[in-house]
Amino acid sequence: MNSGVTEIARRVGQSCKRRGVMVATAESCTGGGVAEAITRISGSSAWFDRAFVTYTNTAKREMLGVSGTTLDAHGAVSKQVASEMAQGALAFSHADVSVAITGVAGPTGGTKAKPVGLVFIAWGVRGGAIQVREFRFEGGREAVRRNSILFSLQGLIDLLR
Repeated sequence: MNSGVTEIARRVGQSCKRRGVMVATAESCTGGGVAEAITRISGSSAWFDRAFVTYTNTAKREMLGVSGTTLDAHGAVSKQVASEMAQGALAFSHADVSVAITGVAGPTGGTKAKPVGLVFIAWGVRGGAIQVREFRFEGGREAVRRNSILFSLQGLIDLLR
């Protein structure tokens, strides 16, 4: 897992350097895993601005400006919250692009409406639109988190193409 994640993080860095952009992350269910993968890369300070690990709704509101109304209406695991997290990461950083992740990693916390493995990932560009995708990852907690990290990083590469 680590070598694949490290390689894709290296590719994110190459894309960022080519485009001259900085990245910020806003993470919930991955607990900072995307930021950890990025900072494995020597020299990542040239293209990685900061990370927000916002595990609670309070943290999402205080650190990223996620609306309490949005949280109440849709829940933390929703495309709306992922979008606001990505917007907040841009608003509270000097980054040009952001990625935000919220989901149910399990093994507890899942419901019929929001089962374990449901993850929303949002990518944002300063001054541009926020893109959000829904994923339903199989496997246990580690598999859900690993896939969330990999798809987050790949999405950054796709965004920078």
